[in-house]
Formats: sequence, structure tokens, C-alpha cells
Amino acid sequence: MSYTYVGEELDLFEKAVNWKSYLRAAISPFLGSSVLEVGAGHGGTTRMLHPATPLHWLALEPDPTLAGRLSGSVASGEIPSSVRVVVGTLETLDPSERDFDSVLYIDVLEHIDDDRGEAVRAIERLAPGGRLVVLAPAHQWLYSPFDTALGHFRRYSRKSLRAVSPPGADLIELKYLDSFGLLASLGNRLGLKQSMPTPGQIALWDGYLVPLSRRLDFLSFGRVGKSVLGVWRKR
Repeated sequence: MSYTYVGEELDLFEKAVNWKSYLRAAISPFLGSSVLEVGAGHGGTTRMLHPATPLHWLALEPDPTLAGRLSGSVASGEIPSSVRVVVGTLETLDPSERDFDSVLYIDVLEHIDDDRGEAVRAIERLAPGGRLVVLAPAHQWLYSPFDTALGHFRRYSRKSLRAVSPPGADLIELKYLDSFGLLASLGNRLGLKQSMPTPGQIALWDGYLVPLSRRLDFLSFGRVGKSVLGVWRKR
């Protein structure tokens, strides 16, 4: 069945260099050398996280148009040739594609209705000791027209993301990120009620709020933020 992504934010957030740097520092320790990226889009996360010399990176994307853009970036050399692009989902991916060091859902799990079932499928694709890495928007009370426009089923708290924990895996990391961004999201929820931020708002958030968040998030031990990061290790 053909799938078309309804969000329009991917290009907007492409220039959020401080946020990407922050995520790279938070997620890179869990990658390993064999990575399955679910919901790869047109390659924004791939560009952000791809290490210099990976052994295997499979970018899985259900939207053929976005997957085509990502394939074009690989063909042009903008993204390393070790990235292999596959159109589909975990349910349609060849069963032989398994034993990954990590499976990534970077702003993706909130788009999937059966999130716990998806987590179970992800764990099955990991090698023993492999990590399932999920980054998602935080706090259902922040749900806004922006979430609706992107096709989000939900936002997560630490409690609700913990509830996604699949059998056969241990939760090893669970924290909020972007404490100052929480204020910006709250402003949109209560006041602006925009379905999409403007480029200027993205620049303001990324240029000023994200650097402040990196400092405050460290001091608050990840107790506050507009995004939540969860990492599980397969037994």
C-alpha cells in the first residue's frame, strides 16, 4: 500500500544546526556500526547521525517520494554510499534484515498507531545487546495544531514512553531534552496555536533556546523538556 507523509516540517528543521548537534551528542553513543533507521524521511537524521565509517546503515522510509530524495542524496555523494535506502516499514522489511546494533525512531514513533507493537517488532530486529532508540515529542498537554498537521497520534511523557517497553529489553535511558523549548511549545499551545512554525521561529529557537537548554538539561538531570529520549537494550 502506498504511503504519503503528511508533514511539511522536514525542510524547515533542516537548518536547526544546534538542535542536531545536541541530538548527535545524546544519541551517537548508542548507535554501534549496524543501524536500522525507521522513518528516515529525506535523510535529515541520516545526515545528522551517520558516523564516518559505518559498516551498515539501512534507511527505511514508507513514503516513496521522501525515499527517492534520500536515494538521490546517496547517489550524489551528499550522504555516504554505505547508506542503503529501502521503501517500506518494519512489517514489510525482509525478515533477513536483522541483528542490528541499533534501531532508531527519531520523531517517528508518535506517527505509529500501535506503538508498543512497533517496539516489539524493533526488538526482534536487534542483535543481543543492541539498542532501541526513541526520540519523541513530550507531554500530551502540549498537543497542538502542529501535532495534528504532522499526523501525530500522541505525545509522550516519561511514564507513557516507559509503558511502550517491549519484552526482552531493559530501559537504560529515559530523559527529557530541550527545557527552554518547552516554553516555546507552551506558547504555541496556549497562544499562537500555529500548525507550522515559521523559519524565523525555528532560527530563534535553534540559535538561542537550544544552547540554553543544553546547559539547563544537564543541571536538571533531564527532568524537563519538550522532547523525550528513551533507550532500551535487548537482553
